[in-house]
Amino acid sequence: MTAMTTNAGVPSKGQNALRPYYAILAQLCALGVLIAFFTIQNPLFWTLANFQNIGMQSSVLLLVALAGTLVIMIGSIDLSVGATVVLATLVTAISVDLYGSVAAICIAIATGAVVGAVNGGLLVYLKVPSFLATLGMMSVLAGLAGHVSGGIAIIYQDWGYTDLINGSFIMGVPNVAAIALLTALLLTFVALRTKFGRYLYAIGGGEVVASNSGVPINRFKIKAFVVCGALCGLAGALLAGQVGAGTPAAGSSILLNSIAAIVMGGTALSGGVGGPHRTILGVLLIAILSNGMDVTGVGGFTQDIVKGLVIIVAVAITTDRKKYQFIK
Repeated sequence: MTAMTTNAGVPSKGQNALRPYYAILAQLCALGVLIAFFTIQNPLFWTLANFQNIGMQSSVLLLVALAGTLVIMIGSIDLSVGATVVLATLVTAISVDLYGSVAAICIAIATGAVVGAVNGGLLVYLKVPSFLATLGMMSVLAGLAGHVSGGIAIIYQDWGYTDLINGSFIMGVPNVAAIALLTALLLTFVALRTKFGRYLYAIGGGEVVASNSGVPINRFKIKAFVVCGALCGLAGALLAGQVGAGTPAAGSSILLNSIAAIVMGGTALSGGVGGPHRTILGVLLIAILSNGMDVTGVGGFTQDIVKGLVIIVAVAITTDRKKYQFIK
């Protein structure tokens, strides 16, 4: 009789095994509900052309969200990702006509990496909190972008670059979407299967413990910011190819959307939990929600309200509140 009472109050092994996947299952259910709802509202939503459009629309956001995920995994944050993307679009637009497509992409990535290195250096060597360091860098980059562009869009003449970015080499999948997806798969492998990824989780889980275990904290913090900046540079290069220009207004909503995607995906702001694989789901939620409201004719102001409410509900349902005790 005692054994029966004890077993009734303790979750079964099966329940315990499934518990880590509850958040992912909730996100997948939310995706299914959104897709079904928008398809019922407008059958054009469930078409190959529209899903190609979703892929193109979400590619830049995916890269930026992945970039921010690496930094958040170590318990820091990069508020300069949107400004880095803007600067990278301008650098790309200038470089394409001068040096060609491949060189322009490389220069944009290098530009982003330099920004990331500066952010990491401010955190590690000057002990400036990442929130403040990257907030200041965001302003610096915005001013620099304004000086470079004169406040107007820089339109390049090499339309072959636009065709390259917006074209398709693989079975109708837009090149920009293929690049973003391959990057997401690569980062997922790096985060889950390499020393670099394990060290990022260890730092986010507890710096003191990680340091006592022999993890070179400072070196890997800087590496996380450098990779974050490089990914933002790549995102800026792709964005410039999509719109055919570099513009100071290109990244106006990228920062907030990327942070929302990261948190909705289940990466804890306190670090050590989540990862790129979870961010992919967060980006899908935002991309499908945004595209579905466009297809069904929802107004822009209403879209902002709906997105905000969905983000609040998704975070409340899918996140572990124990990881947010530091927020007052």
